Amino acid sequence: MNRMPIGQYIPGDSLIHHLDARVKLIAFILLISTIILTDSVPGYCSLMVLTAGLLFVSKVKLKTALGFIQSLFLFLMVIFVMNTLFFDSAQPICSWWIFHISLGGMAQGANVVLRVIFLMIFSSVLMATTAPMEAAFALKSLLRPLQYIRIPTEDLAIMISVAVQFIPVLMEETEMIRKAQTARGAKFESARLREKAASVMPLVIPIFLGAFRRADELSLAMEARGYRGGKNRTQNKQKPLRKQDILALLTAAAVCFIQAYAF
Repeated sequence: MNRMPIGQYIPGDSLIHHLDARVKLIAFILLISTIILTDSVPGYCSLMVLTAGLLFVSKVKLKTALGFIQSLFLFLMVIFVMNTLFFDSAQPICSWWIFHISLGGMAQGANVVLRVIFLMIFSSVLMATTAPMEAAFALKSLLRPLQYIRIPTEDLAIMISVAVQFIPVLMEETEMIRKAQTARGAKFESARLREKAASVMPLVIPIFLGAFRRADELSLAMEARGYRGGKNRTQNKQKPLRKQDILALLTAAAVCFIQAYAF
C-alpha cells in the first residue's frame, strides 16, 4: 500500500505521543463535549484553531487526520441534504411535496457535518499517537470502578481495543478487495446508481468473510497463548501522572469550559 492505513498508530516523538494514554482518553472525551457544545460560527473558528494547534503539536499530517473524512464524504453529503430538506419546514425558502429547503435546515446540516468532521480528526490524532496496548491498559484503568458492580472491565477493554485495532486492518483489506474487483470489471466509479449498487455485493461479502476469518484467527491465537480473561493475569504497573500530563488534562478541561460559556 502506498499510503498509511486509516487509524494506524504512527510512532513519533511529539508531546502528544509522550502523554499518558489515560490522559489522552479523558482529554478526548472532554474534546467530544466541546464539539457537542459548539453551535456558532465563532465556536467553530475556535475549534479550527484548536485542531490546527493539535495537529502541529502531535506532528500528525492533515492528510492522515482527514483519512476517515474522505471515506465518509458521501455519508456526510447525505446528512447535509437530509437536514436541508426535512429539518425546518416552518419557514422554507422553497417547498415541493414533502421537501422543504430552508436556511435553518442548511445551518443544521452544516452543524452536524462539522461536528462529525472534528470528531473524526480528533479520533485520528488519538489513534495515530497512542499505541494499541497503551490504549487498552488505559481503558482498563478508567473502567476499573465498574468492577464494583460486577462488570467484566478486563474483557470489555480487550474487546474495545481489538475493535479499534481492526479498523485500519479492515480498511486496508477493503481497499485491496476494491482494487481486485475493479480489475475484474466492477464499476465502483460509475455514475449510474444501478451499476454502483450491483458492485456493492462483490465488495461487502468478502469484507465480512475476511472479518470473521481474522476474528477466528485472533481467538485461536489468544487461546493458544493461554489467555483466560482478566483473572490472575499479570500486567504492567501504571505509572503516576507527570506534570505535563496534568497540564494537558487541565488544558483540555479549560478549553471545554471556555467553549461552553464563551461561545
